[in-house]
Amino acid sequence: MENDFQEGKEEVIQAWYMDDIEGDQRLPHHREPKQFVSIDRLSELGVLSWRLNADDYENDEALKKIREARGYSYLDICEVCQEKLPNYETKIKNFFEEHLHIDEEIRYCVEGSGYFDVRDENDQWIRVAVNKGGMIVLPAGIYHRFTLDTNNYIKTLRLFVGEPVWTPHNRPVDHLPARKEYLDALLKKTAGGQAVEAH
Repeated sequence: MENDFQEGKEEVIQAWYMDDIEGDQRLPHHREPKQFVSIDRLSELGVLSWRLNADDYENDEALKKIREARGYSYLDICEVCQEKLPNYETKIKNFFEEHLHIDEEIRYCVEGSGYFDVRDENDQWIRVAVNKGGMIVLPAGIYHRFTLDTNNYIKTLRLFVGEPVWTPHNRPVDHLPARKEYLDALLKKTAGGQAVEAH
């Protein structure tokens, strides 16, 4: 399922390593020179992604297939902008606090755009720009944060397995089982790759 709906994905999902410069979190924050990250590299970190038809998301067979295959039984819509989100300033600040969840975070952008920042295995920030048609899954246990970009608007479908759980666990929470399981999975991937190269 992860390999389906890949065509043209780079047009709606792009990623790059971030600079360390303070300032407007809504700016791209590219390093100099720019250091882009491939979709495959995101996948190595456990970040899954698809390109879907956001113009017909209510009837999209591809979305239905993904939901069935991954057990996403709950769905709602969230609009993040000053006019639509109650307590906007507080929520934007909270979204940008580095945190993790004990379940996957699944977001499908049906309008607008935004940035999902994730930490790599060396604790470096990777900025993942998601535009209309892009759907991403952040694995349980990955440290991440969210911000709008300078368009100041995103409309996403939020999907869950079972009942929705909104709880962010702000860093540091390395003791949580979800964090340990995520790191173990990363180590296995890395070890597996090295073992193959050694032969």
